[in-house]
Amino acid sequence: MEKLEEQIAHLTRTVEELSDIVATQAEEIVTLNRRVHMLMQREGEREAQGGGSVVIGDERPPHY
Repeated sequence: MEKLEEQIAHLTRTVEELSDIVATQAEEIVTLNRRVHMLMQREGEREAQGGGSVVIGDERPPHY
């Protein structure tokens, strides 16, 4: 009986720790989603103003 109580206590603690981790990750995901949305809006505004340019991988930077 004691062994079962110990296992239940261990599992309960593990579930609480995992719940805290999931809650923290959910907050981080919300923050990251807001940042991505903000960056997409900013880039959309930049493209609408005509400042959007296509970056070509083989193109040398202007300082060369």
